[in-house]
Amino acid sequence: MPEALVQVDQITKRVSDATGELTILHDISFTLTARESVAIVGASGSGKSTLLAILAGLDTPSGGTVKLRGQDLFTLDEDQRAAVRARELGFVFQSFQLLPNLTALENVMLPLELRGERDAREQAAAMLARVGLGERLGHYPRVLSGGEQQRVALARAFVQRPALLLADEPTGSLDFATGASVMALMFELNREAGTTLVLVTHDREIAARCERQLRIEAGRLAA
Repeated sequence: MPEALVQVDQITKRVSDATGELTILHDISFTLTARESVAIVGASGSGKSTLLAILAGLDTPSGGTVKLRGQDLFTLDEDQRAAVRARELGFVFQSFQLLPNLTALENVMLPLELRGERDAREQAAAMLARVGLGERLGHYPRVLSGGEQQRVALARAFVQRPALLLADEPTGSLDFATGASVMALMFELNREAGTTLVLVTHDREIAARCERQLRIEAGRLAA
C-alpha cells in the first residue's frame, strides 16, 4: 500500500451571516498518498478553495480532522501550524502572491531563509534557472509577465522540497498558451520532486492530467 500522507476525516465547514448559518462543506473524507496528483473539481462556490485552505491549516473546520503524517493539524495552535506549513507545504495561487518589493531571487529565497538554510541564495538561483528564469534573478514582479511571475511562484514552492503542494487555479490569470506551459512545468517539477500535488481547477484538461479527481458538488464529495 502507498504511504498515506494526508487523512481527511468528516470535514465540515459552517459559517454564519445575517441570513443564518450556511454549511460550505459537508462531511468530506479522503486520503492522499505520497507522490500522487489529485485534482479537486466542481462548480464555482462548491467549496473547493475552502477545502484547500483547510488542508493547509489556513482555515479551521467546524468539525472533523486533517492529519498530515499522522499529526492532527487542528490540535496545534496557529504558530505550530505555521511551522508545519513552512516544513511540509508549498503553495501556488492564481494571483501569484509574490512580494512586490522583493526580486525574483529574493522571493524564492524567502522560505529558505525563514527555515534558516545557509545556502538559500544558491538554492533559489538554481531553482529559478530550472524554471527558465536564470536571467531574471534581479527583476521585480512588476516587470515580469504573468507567466514569468507564476514560474517564480513555482520556483518558490518547489525550492522548499515540500511533501505536499497545494495549487489553487494556478492558470486562472494566464492566457491559454502560457497556462499550458506553466502546467507542463508544474507536472514536470512535481514528478522530479516526488511531491503530492493537490490542484483546484475548473480546467478539465488540467484535471485529466492528474491521477485522480475529487468532485465537490454543493459542498459534498460526489461518489
